[in-house]
This record gives sequence, C-alpha cells and structure tokens, in this order.
Amino acid sequence: MRIDMTGTAVLVSGASRGIGAAIARAMANAGARVAVHYHRQRTAAEALVTEIGARAESFQADLSAPEACAQLWEAVIGRFGRVHTLVNNAGIAISSAPGSALGPWVGDWDATMATNLRAPGILCKLAVEHFATHGGGRIINISSRAAFRGDQPHYLAYAASKAGLVALTRSIARGYGKAGILAFNVAPGFTRTEMAEDFIRQYGEEYASSDIALARLTEPRDIAPMVVFLASGLADHATGCTIDVNAGSYVH
Repeated sequence: MRIDMTGTAVLVSGASRGIGAAIARAMANAGARVAVHYHRQRTAAEALVTEIGARAESFQADLSAPEACAQLWEAVIGRFGRVHTLVNNAGIAISSAPGSALGPWVGDWDATMATNLRAPGILCKLAVEHFATHGGGRIINISSRAAFRGDQPHYLAYAASKAGLVALTRSIARGYGKAGILAFNVAPGFTRTEMAEDFIRQYGEEYASSDIALARLTEPRDIAPMVVFLASGLADHATGCTIDVNAGSYVH
C-alpha cells in the first residue's frame, strides 16, 4: 500500500539530519510539502531541500527560545498557508555528570527541557489553535524508550523531558479529538544518528546494541515510515498511543 500525502503540508523540526531528515524525505516521497526546520545545520538542511526538490523549504530557528518557536510557526504558515501535520522531532541529549556542581547540572537540565519539552509544547499549542480553525490536523511527537524505561544517570534530563512529551501528547489526544486533532508518540530506542555518537563514544557500540532483539541498531529509515503512516489518517483511532520502534529493547 502506497500512502499518498499529496496536498498536505508537514512541519518537521530538527529535520536537517538523522531521524528528522529521514522523516522529511519520507513525507516528501509520499507527496507532502515539507517544512525542513534546522538550528545550526544550515548546509545540511539546504542540501536536503535540494535533494527533495520543490516540495521542501528550509526554516531556521533556535527552539530553545520561546519567541523563536512562534516565529518558526508563523514563517511556515506564511509560506505554506496551512499545516496538516506537525512532527516534533528536534531534541538534544546532554551528558551531565551526576557528581557535577549544581550550577552546571541545572544549566544542562534547563537547556534540555527548553528544547525537548517546552519547544514542542509551544509548537503543539500553536498547531492546535491552527488545526481548530482548519478542520483538524495531526501531531506526531518523537519521544524515546527512555520515557518509559529511564536512561543512564548522565541523561536524567533527557529521559524526564521525553516522559513529559508523552504526557503532553496524551493530553492533546484526549482534549481535542472531537475537533479532529489527533496526536501520537513514536518512541525510538537507540538509533544510529549523529546525536548518538556521544553515547557510543562514552559507552561503546557493543553496550548500545547489547539489549536489542534484532541483529542491528535501529536507523532513521526504520522510523520514518511509521511517522508517515500516522500522518496519513489511517491510524486516527490510535490517537494518544505510543508506537515503540526500538528493536524490541523495550516494549511497554
């Protein structure tokens, strides 16, 4: 079955590389017009837009700043006129030593929450307002298995932020379903991306792959088709759910 997203517009945050780039490609391949958000990776974002072609445009924003989240949404609406699906993929994972001084630890915590939870919260708020006046829409939040099983002590903030994202999604699904607004979580496990390189260097690839049920680590291309499926409308009665895409390393 081929999913046809022609005539729809999708905003993918953190789309210049990794999971976000794979989602942007898959959405465009299904016919959607894609807003490719990036923060610092301008060259990568522009290369992706060139690869996709006329159906994609790039948008820069530092999502750690609340006003930048609103400006990003306004810029995309200004160019596209309508957004049908919001994919909150942008995120950071800061290794913060449990024994570090309180000041730096709190700084890492706040930075993580700003990007991983507050920014999606703002974008979800704006999306819900937009969807409510345009016949509905879909939100897909990229969470993590860490939201359910926890993470290493160095990544307490990351796990907590992803757990908050799950609750945010469920609350939107429960509160706005009758308005045609659907919300889903996708929870990857350890995925081979640029962001994962720090973890691999710290713990080793053998550690990263030791608890998965499959023969190789999850890659971005393994996650993107599920996001397209959720955006298609074929799974709307699963609103509020979390789809585990983690090679069997955690199934909740």
